[in-house]
Amino acid sequence: MNPVEHGFPEDPWELLRDWLPSNDDPVRPTMTLATLDHGIPDARTLLLSEFDAHGFYFHTDSRSRKIEQLAADPSVALMLHLPEQRRQLTVQGIAEVAPDEESARVYRARSPYLQQLAWQNTVEFAGLDDADREASWASFAAAHADGFGRPPTWIGYLVRPSRLTFWFGSESTASRRVEYQTSPGGWAVSFRAG
Repeated sequence: MNPVEHGFPEDPWELLRDWLPSNDDPVRPTMTLATLDHGIPDARTLLLSEFDAHGFYFHTDSRSRKIEQLAADPSVALMLHLPEQRRQLTVQGIAEVAPDEESARVYRARSPYLQQLAWQNTVEFAGLDDADREASWASFAAAHADGFGRPPTWIGYLVRPSRLTFWFGSESTASRRVEYQTSPGGWAVSFRAG
C-alpha cells in the first residue's frame, strides 16, 4: 500500500510544515538528540531552533560533549514528541556545522534568558552552590542590561535527514507510522506498523 494513494504527500516537508511551528514562532519545540559516544548511544533534550528544506537546526555550546561526539561520528537521530496532537517525529541523518549567518540569526531571536544561558551554562557555573549561581546570574544580567552579544562558543548544527518517520496516534484505532526515506528518485514513502 502506497501512502501517497491515501492522501499523504510525496514530499515530507509538506507534513513538517503542518506539524511543526513556523520558524518565526518564539516558542520552540523540544526534541531529543541522540549521538554515538564510542559506539554507545547518548541522548539529551534541546530546542529545535528551526527547519527548512535542508533539514533541522539546533544550537549549543561548542565545548559540550555532544560536539565531541559529532566530530567523531556525525550520525544522529532526533525525536520530537508532540503529545497534544498524538504525534511523534523521528529523524535519522547526518549533522554538519550550520552556516554562521544562520547561527547568528537564531541567537538574535532567542529570549534574553536563553541568550544569557549561552554565556553562563558552563561546567564551572554548574558546580556553584545555589546561592552563588543565583548571585552570579543576577550580576551577569545586570552587567549586560543592554543585551547579550553572541558568545564565541555558540555553534549551530544542521541535520540533513535520510529518514523521517511520522507517528500518528489514535484513541479509536491502532497507531501507524508513515516513513520517508531518501532514494535516488527522491523520497520513498511507506506505511509502518505503529
